[in-house]
Amino acid sequence: MSRIENQFTVQFWGVRGSIPCPGPHTVRYGGNTPCVAMQVGGKRLIFDCGTGVHVLGQSLLSQMPVEGHIFFTHSHWDHLQGFPFFTPAFIKGNKFNIYGAIAPDGSTIEQRLNDQMLHPNFPVPLQIMQANLNFYTVKAGEPIHIEDITIETTHLNHPGEAVGYRVNWCGGAAVYITDTEHFPDRLDENVLRLSRNADILIYDCTYTDEEYSWAKSPKIGWGHSTWQEAVKIAQAANVKTLVIYHHDPAHNDDFLDNVGKQAAEKFPGAIMAREGLILDVPVLDAVSKSLPLRKS
Repeated sequence: MSRIENQFTVQFWGVRGSIPCPGPHTVRYGGNTPCVAMQVGGKRLIFDCGTGVHVLGQSLLSQMPVEGHIFFTHSHWDHLQGFPFFTPAFIKGNKFNIYGAIAPDGSTIEQRLNDQMLHPNFPVPLQIMQANLNFYTVKAGEPIHIEDITIETTHLNHPGEAVGYRVNWCGGAAVYITDTEHFPDRLDENVLRLSRNADILIYDCTYTDEEYSWAKSPKIGWGHSTWQEAVKIAQAANVKTLVIYHHDPAHNDDFLDNVGKQAAEKFPGAIMAREGLILDVPVLDAVSKSLPLRKS
């Protein structure tokens, strides 16, 4: 096997929530909205298509033809706004399998991606994309199998609903849980179950506890969590590496530096998501030995 066929890597292309926030105060962590790519045993998995997917797409142009699997947590604007700018989807010969749950209004992920590219919102329709696009419905709670990769799914606590994903391959596990709100009196059993003994847990930490409960403008009911709650989940689920993710656009680099320091004091395995970060998930198979966790 080639080295890439033995690898399980996670790369961050967009780490912000809500809106892109480019500028001098967001340089170190980045200003693009959510997009995380995983290379799993030679398969390319992409989670969410915020503006970060445009940067990912540009990086793939030298590798064509490309094939990938795109998973949407939900269709709030910050998680799909980059899809119309994903250049590989416009090029014949490429192939993407696209997964998403049925929305509360009954629409499929294909319908929602189509609708955001209709006039007067966008100049060209979804149908102009020349890549082979195949759409699949995700049923939260049911696994997805891509050859020897198993992807577990669960419901998340978010207005309009959202799906969490756990990727399992060769003994390694990476969990992508964004856009979920913790409960005031208990840990979320769905999140705990998906996160159990994970090598990497990527978790929605949009707010601090102070911001979440701030009397002048509380964020209760907005569908997001805090880094303090993330630590509780990571500890309870025996997670190895916790990735603080979905940064609030109002949080500049210095603010996030401070969050990272506090989180690491509470949970030594906590790190901050930033654009360009690559993590290796340790895996075991018949050919390769366990790969070390790389933080770059």
